[in-house]
Amino acid sequence: MTNKTDIKTLGELKKSDYKSRTVKDELRHNLIQQLQKQEGGFEGIIGFEDTVIPDLQTAILSRHNILLLGLRGQAKTRIARLMVNLLDEYIPYIEGSELYDDPYNPISWYGRNEIAEKGNETPIAWLHRSERYTEKLATPDVTVADLVGDVDPIKAATMKLHYSDERVIHFGLIPRAHRGIFVINELPDLQARIQVSLFNILQEKDIQIRGFKLRLPLDIQFVFTANPEDYTNRGSIVTPLKDRIESQILTHYPRSIEVSRKITQQEASLSPEQKIVEVDGLVKDLTEQIAFEARNSEYIDKKSGVSARLTISAYENLVSNAERRMIINKESSTFVRITDFLGVIPAITGKIELVYEGELEGPAKVANMLIGKAIRTLMLQFFPDPEKAKKSKTPNPYAEIVSWFGDSNAVQLNDDLSFDNYKKALNSVAGLKELVKKFHPNLAANQQLLLMEFVLHGLAEFSQLNKGFLDNGFAFSDMFNSLFNLEPDDDLDIDDDRY
Repeated sequence: MTNKTDIKTLGELKKSDYKSRTVKDELRHNLIQQLQKQEGGFEGIIGFEDTVIPDLQTAILSRHNILLLGLRGQAKTRIARLMVNLLDEYIPYIEGSELYDDPYNPISWYGRNEIAEKGNETPIAWLHRSERYTEKLATPDVTVADLVGDVDPIKAATMKLHYSDERVIHFGLIPRAHRGIFVINELPDLQARIQVSLFNILQEKDIQIRGFKLRLPLDIQFVFTANPEDYTNRGSIVTPLKDRIESQILTHYPRSIEVSRKITQQEASLSPEQKIVEVDGLVKDLTEQIAFEARNSEYIDKKSGVSARLTISAYENLVSNAERRMIINKESSTFVRITDFLGVIPAITGKIELVYEGELEGPAKVANMLIGKAIRTLMLQFFPDPEKAKKSKTPNPYAEIVSWFGDSNAVQLNDDLSFDNYKKALNSVAGLKELVKKFHPNLAANQQLLLMEFVLHGLAEFSQLNKGFLDNGFAFSDMFNSLFNLEPDDDLDIDDDRY
């Protein structure tokens, strides 16, 4: 059987079984086949299986232009890019046409003229679906000429044509996306007058350039992405344009730690050497919990959102921090510790937008607060509530540990401690190993050490111990002795200058 891409002329195309379809009919037809075969589609999009994806499929079946509305880092652009997979693998076009004219329905002067002159001998070329996707980030400096096009005076002079002749137009991105998918990211950032220029293209299928109206029935699947309109005062989608976008689909952040963790593990980019670093499930969940705490924090602007990129970057930093320690200590293996979360702070501070109260605290301090809250939340999943244990009539499981620190003992955990020194420091705390064994008896050696450190951080978050911040680690001591022993100039707070 002859490959359809071997067809080189319009005559050969007519003799084949090729049927011309609009882009939206293509997407609809291929989606129906996908659904009938019960194939997933939209690979790599996690957590939207029962929410966003069904809405998107409905919009495609309805042949709608689509607006994906949601906060940053909610996979809006990725969803748009994956729609390309629903296009036919190849489509024919009139060779040499800058608008990729359909041989059966040419819309440009060039396409119509080629067929008028050459008839069935009109040369045909084939376009792969990967080349049928155009994406533009909306910025305030985008012009109508960028999107729609403009008159080229040099063309007009050279060809001796009137400015109203379509042959003198230099087409913009939208006409050049004919027979494909065109995406405008961050639509509210587009100036209102530029948004207005899209009205006719969406509804009446014509374009207007410098007062000349050109009937150009473009065949395009439009996809727009935007943050909610009330996000800062950057701009909004003008109402008549929103009215012309048939389906508005709301995206959202992961609704559970499990989903968030899957996304991070899928997206995190680790080198082959880093894969020898052991990362426990507790550490992975703790990384995700930071984002959940951030989205509910009084210090962070909820309208700006907390991107999934925060946890991805944080996870990469965690592994890299552990790898750095392994290299420094000339060790052949290592595992991520709680102290490695010091390396996560730079990944957090650049991805949160603080409100006034947060600015007063400073981004590094807010980042540490988020890590602390995440530890506090997960502490209750692994061990008894320290506050309730303290008030309970039954023996307090943390009493021996707290008492040990009360005897003027202290532990310092730096993030570059060798394995042996790390183990020695944790084992020196009376009752710590026994506590972990009591509630988690079947742990591997590394997991046991990790949970021992986790308990110290957890007790500090519940104000049972004092946790002092060092340049490269933490110092744990008795809560009350540390308060009485503070000198006027002592500062156990974070050194913000580091970040």
